[in-house]
Amino acid sequence: MTRRVFYSFHYKPDNWRASQVREIGTIEGNSPATDNDWETVTKDGNAAIEKWIAEQMKGRSCTVVLVGTKTAGRKWINHEIVKSWNEGMGVVGIYIHGLKDAGGYISDKGNNPFDSIKYGEKKKLSSIVKCYNPVGTNSKDRYAWIEKHLANAIEEAIKIRGDN
Repeated sequence: MTRRVFYSFHYKPDNWRASQVREIGTIEGNSPATDNDWETVTKDGNAAIEKWIAEQMKGRSCTVVLVGTKTAGRKWINHEIVKSWNEGMGVVGIYIHGLKDAGGYISDKGNNPFDSIKYGEKKKLSSIVKCYNPVGTNSKDRYAWIEKHLANAIEEAIKIRGDN
C-alpha cells in the first residue's frame, strides 16, 4: 500500500537532501514549494502559512520530519509536528545530516525536534515518536537505509499514533 505523507524539513539547507528522500517510489509525498511559492506564501503572513500547511497536509496519513542540522525548534516545523499529532497523523523523524547536499557536502547532526514538544503535561513527544538515524559510512549507504526502512517507519508511526 502506497502511503501519502507530508514531508517537513528546513527548506534552505535541506531541500536537496529532502528531494532525494521524496524520490523514493513507495511513498507518495507532498510537492515541495519552490523558493518563489514559499516567498509568496510567507509574505502574506502567519495565517497564509498556516492555511498553506493545512492544504498540504490534507489526505496525508503521516508526517515525516527530515531532520537536518537546524531543524529542531523551528517555528513552522514545530507547528507541522503539533498539527500532525493533534490531527491523529503518524509522525516520524529521519535524520538526513549524512546525505550529501547539492554541493556534495554532509552536515552536522541536529537535535531531535520532538524533544522540545510536550505531550500531556510532562512527557516529551520524543518519548513516543521515533527519530531514526540511518546507518552507513557514506551518503549512498544512508540513502539506501532510508529507502529500505522508510515505508516501515511510516507504518510504525501510524500504529504508534493510533495507540496514543
